[in-house]
Amino acid sequence: MAASTPVQDTDTTENTGLIDTTTAISALVDILDGQPTTPPSLYIDVEGVNLSRHGTVSILQVYVLPRRQAYLVDIHVLGEGAFSTPSLTTGRTLKDLLESDTIPKVFFDVRNDSDALHGRFQINLAGIQDLQLMELATRSFPRRLVCGLAKCIELDAALTRAERSAWKATKERGLRLFAPERGGSYRVFNERPLSDEIRRYCVQDVHFLPRLWAHYRPRLTTVWEGRVREASRERVALSQTPGFNGQGKHMAMAPAGWSSL
Repeated sequence: MAASTPVQDTDTTENTGLIDTTTAISALVDILDGQPTTPPSLYIDVEGVNLSRHGTVSILQVYVLPRRQAYLVDIHVLGEGAFSTPSLTTGRTLKDLLESDTIPKVFFDVRNDSDALHGRFQINLAGIQDLQLMELATRSFPRRLVCGLAKCIELDAALTRAERSAWKATKERGLRLFAPERGGSYRVFNERPLSDEIRRYCVQDVHFLPRLWAHYRPRLTTVWEGRVREASRERVALSQTPGFNGQGKHMAMAPAGWSSL
């Protein structure tokens, strides 16, 4: 399977569109719909305040690999309209694309994102490839615990020295703004206009997701590819159950049975 080309300019907002009108959403759906599926074209992340069915969804980030461009969908401003506004060309919506099993969407640990999107907007994600599970499946060391995104980027995204420095600096500036333990507040994701620091923070990690996919995918055996696909579906289904809790040590555990394989 073809690998994606490494992404450049990961610490810039110059090539990032902020989607905050229904007209812009219609145009974005036209861009997202019909993109190539091998390798996946759409890499997605979500930010919010207490991101879950009990909190809010502030921004949905989509990186479109063939265009080398990230888009920030302003859910705080658009609300349900972000997902229900139709494309002028096909009549399809962002909700339709997110729920399509034939359009692959790459997330890193889809559980809390799915919990929030389903709980707040009744979106049933499908066609999900979970990078956290892909990393776990390709390991040559024990599979008991999953890795976080920062560790995967640091170890597997093939960062240059300059990229590593810029990535860490952007991450640190973002944490100071929104992490409560650093004196920040997640409510910065709902402040408008969106600050350049938060915009960069939202963009940079999703920029690296195609690199991680390109690193893990060729290392997956056919058997493990099937396990990742099934476990990704199970994560989405679990996130929609009434008793789902997206916080706690259980979130670091591998899928049942994986640690012994």
